[in-house]
Amino acid sequence: MLATMRSLAVLGILAAPALAASPAAAQVEIKLGHVLGESHSWHVAAKGFAKDVFEGTTGRVNIAVLASGQLGDEAQMVAGLRDGSRHAGLLGCAALQAIEPKIGIVELPYAWPTREHAHKALDGQLGAALGSLLDAKGIVVLSWWEGGFRHITGKGAPIRVPGDLRGLKINVAPGQMRMETFRALGAEPQSLAAGEVYSALRQGRLQAQEGPLSAVIGASFFEVQESVSLSSHVWSAACLVLAKETWSGLEPTDRDFILRMAAGWSGKQRKLSADAEKSVASKLADRGMAVAAADRPAFVAAVQPVWAAFGAAFGPELMGLMEQYRK
Repeated sequence: MLATMRSLAVLGILAAPALAASPAAAQVEIKLGHVLGESHSWHVAAKGFAKDVFEGTTGRVNIAVLASGQLGDEAQMVAGLRDGSRHAGLLGCAALQAIEPKIGIVELPYAWPTREHAHKALDGQLGAALGSLLDAKGIVVLSWWEGGFRHITGKGAPIRVPGDLRGLKINVAPGQMRMETFRALGAEPQSLAAGEVYSALRQGRLQAQEGPLSAVIGASFFEVQESVSLSSHVWSAACLVLAKETWSGLEPTDRDFILRMAAGWSGKQRKLSADAEKSVASKLADRGMAVAAADRPAFVAAVQPVWAAFGAAFGPELMGLMEQYRK
């Protein structure tokens, strides 16, 4: 039912303005947390979303956006959303795989030819199906955002083919699927806490890392890495979510309005993310890093065992939906 409401709201069919809610409705205070800095597109778009919601509900719904892990790390926020101690979050979807492993389908290696393919899938039937899975876990998805494509940095020349990763100790995002992806590529993956990666790269305990280009700038990895391989091995999804308890406490007309604002700001955040990725690649080249494209067909071939192993776990229904949007 919620997925249907969301689809109608995005289309503007449920167009009753939030102003129609009762003037006597109590004000709702919502704290929305995320783990990135205030300059990141997540924060910029979340602040815009909060402002529009406040104004559109004439102050009935006041959302305070708290950056840089002020409400805890993503695992803590997921737990808090489920037990009602957190109101809202902007989360990388990798964090939600701990409570619903099937969310990981969107981050299969080389799942999406372009980010636009992923957007259509998450705004369509695949997103609705995944939203229903999370709804059953007590988390309401308002809209799907993005963390962008992930790439590989290293010492020496850029990594162009899977063989260049053989034996390299590389830091990867936590999660079994990400670990298995880099094992399939011949690397020796590790998953360190974010604050430990820079020193491990500087000391040589790690030779490479994978992540969005924004992290290479934000964490100053350009000081301890010499090259960037534009591998685009994973497009990482993000989602704007509310605890079901928080959602249930909202006036129905305010819910409709919030869904429309969430859909609108999803598109704006995605554009901010894509624009930032282009500018960061240029900035890294200006800082002396060698930037080169990876051999995509070679990498795609190398990760097929990952698809075979995890595709079975995601199930034929979700995999079938995904394939519809990859064409």
